[in-house]
Parts: sequence; structure tokens; C-alpha cells
Amino acid sequence: MSFFQVPVPEVSLALVAWYKENARDLPWRKDVTPYRVWVSEIMLQQTRVEAVKPYFARFLQALPDVQSLAAADDDFLHKLWEGLGYYSRVRNMKKCAVRLVEDFGGVMPSDPAVLKTLPGIGSYTAGAVASIAFGVPAPAVDGNVLRVLSRLYNSHADIAQNAVKKQAEETVLQMIPQTDVSAFTQSLFELGATVCLPGGDVKCENCPVAAWCLAKQNGTAAVLPYHSAKPARKREEHTVFLLRENGRFILRKRPEKGLLAGLWEFPNAGGHLNEKQAIDFARNLGFEPLRVRALPAAVHIFTHKEWHMIGYLLDGTTENPACVTADAKELQSVYALPSAFAVYRDIALGEQTI
Repeated sequence: MSFFQVPVPEVSLALVAWYKENARDLPWRKDVTPYRVWVSEIMLQQTRVEAVKPYFARFLQALPDVQSLAAADDDFLHKLWEGLGYYSRVRNMKKCAVRLVEDFGGVMPSDPAVLKTLPGIGSYTAGAVASIAFGVPAPAVDGNVLRVLSRLYNSHADIAQNAVKKQAEETVLQMIPQTDVSAFTQSLFELGATVCLPGGDVKCENCPVAAWCLAKQNGTAAVLPYHSAKPARKREEHTVFLLRENGRFILRKRPEKGLLAGLWEFPNAGGHLNEKQAIDFARNLGFEPLRVRALPAAVHIFTHKEWHMIGYLLDGTTENPACVTADAKELQSVYALPSAFAVYRDIALGEQTI
């Protein structure tokens, strides 16, 4: 069944009334400005609300406006973002901030069509900023909203399909009331995040629109929404190197394009290397090992691939004085390492106290 149906006006009114009574106390819902809404929405993409809260506070304290974000150093930005993952989000935020300063006088436009022309802002983010910050009737459809609509209309359409997402946007656009636009947009987010939960965790007894929900009537809420199977993640093997000289670890920067672009990392190689291969690898980097110790294995899951890692700690001397090195304090406060290396970063920090 398609999403595209004539919505019942009472549904929208019930959602708004429920939201005003039950909305969570979240930091980005206070002192609402386009900048704060934009930052929060980018951070919340593929990230849990509780995880975002401290990052949002720290980010806003360091970069309180578009102008400060546009002027921020890339390494400083990456360090602010460290641990949130999907670093392309913050790189696009800076590109967007530069455009806003150069072309819009540092002011966020309210037109969702214009917002979508800016770096890193797609249909969802444009709709969220326009509707929440400016009260412009614009649909903002994310995974939570797709789940709510699938159940409300008992739709078994594949939400992975772009055509279905477009239909969902058209349906939401029809549902937006003439007043309380911001509250309505957030009510759909809130319902999906707190009541209309995935699978069998759905709390129909707390739902303000249960009386109109076709999935509840048909007993299908637990199996909706329908999402076609995702392709299996690609497995990759890597060997990570903690190369230490006088308490400082060698770091290198990843390429400016591709996975984890532009971030600092511990040197690493494809495949699982044995000890002899590890020593040869280190020597090829201009590092002469004196002691070698194997480190625990670690796994990191990306969206489309898995890294299965082993590691080595090598003490020695470097023949490359130009290489970047960091001690424990600098690893914590200066250099942003992707969470893929978290296990080995923690080992490096722990080694400093031995």
C-alpha cells in the first residue's frame, strides 16, 4: 500500500497536542535558532540522542555561530567531533558555513529549496531547519517518521526505496497544520523515538493517534515498516601499529578523500601481518624496532564494511624527524583519531602510565 493517502486532520492536531505535553527536555529545543537546529540535526543523523547531548554543548560553546564555524581549523573541528563518527558531516558543515558567510551574509535561508543547495543539507535536514526554526511548512522525513507513517497507514511499501520516501514527504506535507508547524514536525520525531518504537517494543497504549492507526487495527505494527535486506558488509583485515619512541607515538594523516578522510591515525596495513612482516613494515616507514609486542584484536563496524584488526606495539627509534608524534596529552586534546582505532588509542594512553 502506498503512503499517499488523504490524512485525517485530527491526526495532526492530536500529535501537536501530545507533543506539547510530552516533549523531552532536549538542549536544542531551548533558545531555538536556525544555527542550533542545523547543528543538532546534523549531529543526530545516525547517532543516539543521549550521545549527542555533550557534543552539542561542547560544539556550541566552541563555535557559537556560523562565522566561527566557517573560520574553524579542520583539526580543531575533527577533535570536537571525535567519537561521533561519520566525519564527512562536520566537514560538510564547515563548507556550508563558508557558503553561508560568503553568499548569505552568515544568515541561514528559510526556503527549503535554497537550503538543499548548500553542502551537506539534503531533503530531510532542509525540511527540519525550515519547519522547526522558521515555521515554514516543509516535510522532514527520517527513519522515525517513516516508521510512524508505515504503521499509521499500514503501508508495506519498501522504505529503502527513494520513491517511497518521496511519497512519505508528500503525505507529511499534507499533514502539516497551518499553525504549530515546528511542534508538528517535532511531534513525528518524538513519537517515533519514544512511542512508535521498532519491532515489538512499540507502545501503542501510549500513542496519541492509536485510534487512527491502521497497523494497530490490523495487528501489523510489530512487522512494520518493511525494509528490503541490506547487502552484507564487506570484511577487511588490517594491522595497526603503535610505533613508540621516548613515550611518543607516530601518527599519520589519512588521504583527503575516502573513508575517514583527513583524520589522524596510527600507521596501519592491509591484512593480518605476522611479527616479521610487522617489523619490515615499520622499517619501511623509517622506524627501527628494538622491541615488539602483539596487541589484542579489535573489530570496528562501519555502515558498509567491517575492520577486523590486530596490532603491534613497537618500541624503537625513527629515522624520519619530520613525522608527527604525540604523547598521551596530545592524543587526548589535540589529535582526532577515528573511533575505529579506539582500542589501540586506549592502549597507547594506558602505556603512558606504565
